[in-house]
Amino acid sequence: MTVALAVLVAVCTVGVSTAVWGVVGALRIARAHRRDPRLLVPSMYFRSDDVAVLIAAHNEELVIADAVAAARALVPGRNVFVVSDGSTDATVARAREAGATALEVSPNRGKAGAIRAGLGRFRIAERFPLLLLLDADSRPRTDYLRTGLPLFTTPDVVAVAGRATTAHDTPDTRMGRFLTAYRERTYVCTQYLHKFGQAAPAADAVAIVPGFASLYRTDVLGRIDIDAPGLSIEDFNMTFEVHAKALGRIAFHPECAIAETQDPALFGDYVRQVGRWNLGFWQTVRRHGIHLGVFWAALAVFIAETILSSLVLALTLPVLLVATAATVVALVVPGGDGELARQVMTVLPVVPLLLAFVAADLVSTLFACALSGTRPRLTVLLYPLMRVLDALLCLRALATAFGRASDGRWKSPDRRATGPTDASSAGGTAARRSDEVHA
Repeated sequence: MTVALAVLVAVCTVGVSTAVWGVVGALRIARAHRRDPRLLVPSMYFRSDDVAVLIAAHNEELVIADAVAAARALVPGRNVFVVSDGSTDATVARAREAGATALEVSPNRGKAGAIRAGLGRFRIAERFPLLLLLDADSRPRTDYLRTGLPLFTTPDVVAVAGRATTAHDTPDTRMGRFLTAYRERTYVCTQYLHKFGQAAPAADAVAIVPGFASLYRTDVLGRIDIDAPGLSIEDFNMTFEVHAKALGRIAFHPECAIAETQDPALFGDYVRQVGRWNLGFWQTVRRHGIHLGVFWAALAVFIAETILSSLVLALTLPVLLVATAATVVALVVPGGDGELARQVMTVLPVVPLLLAFVAADLVSTLFACALSGTRPRLTVLLYPLMRVLDALLCLRALATAFGRASDGRWKSPDRRATGPTDASSAGGTAARRSDEVHA
């Protein structure tokens, strides 16, 4: 019984899907190393001029200019578009000063609605073969297109999922540094141990093309119900639409199309963001259901595992508290009560359960540190508590998703000013060249 409980906690902490897709990803890496490196050539189909960048923003005056500057480092200024979704600050003015073509829509309709408005108003599908969807707090690296475009060389690829990493502007608070470090570990583990394996051509089981910085062929966007009603976020739904309508394959490589994103520095913002992401996932599952195919089979397994793991993780702390109390009572209380506590201690042994919980989570941390070349700090021992929080947020979102719909409207978390950028000096000239569009 003791061994079975410890194994259950450890497996639910790491995840079966992590092991399966991690092995597939490792096989992909081994196979790639056997190829002739001369085959890794830039895309024969697309260049940076072929890419439009669309940034949907809501009250992002602190970061929008830097986002535009990062986009203009990849593509010509005339290819950069911003849709300000009911902003009440200077988002539009800052975007135009930085050199983007800007559209202001009102009232606020949510990110998906803003994307739809921008696609139509700027006629992006008619003018460009590729679209980079970029969040206002995301910064694609300078080699984003150089590494990302070759993934479109295979004609069946309709989307390239961007690889997320935490921005270098680390918050100056302990909580902010802790949250961003934990988020970076999540990024590394999910993208190397899940998504890379899921993106294998034979599987094509990528569950999300993240809206923070990803590429789409524009000729499929008209067949994707981008702003489907009742969803809190759009990127899960857009990905499921690709699979459900058999539009093509989704490509991903952890060393390609990398972009930095500004993660929450406040605990409340973290809770709201993770809750919103989870809610969007469960709402999308509710909308699409399960169909035949590798993606849908993998999704069904992931759903079952996620619910079970979340339940186990959510119960882990109460179980550990009961086991600890039983251990203390068994040591200090004689007689019948002590005997009862010893029986509980036998069923719920605190040390094996705690070791299984912490050690299994520590494996993920060591993996992420090995890839990033960093040393783990003592605060990583608190990561299991964050896993419990994530599990509770997942279960709450599951209950909410089947209880009410969302209108997709957003509230941006507190942003950190990124400092002056080259866009500030270049923005005036570029803005005069751009076609300013007013709603």
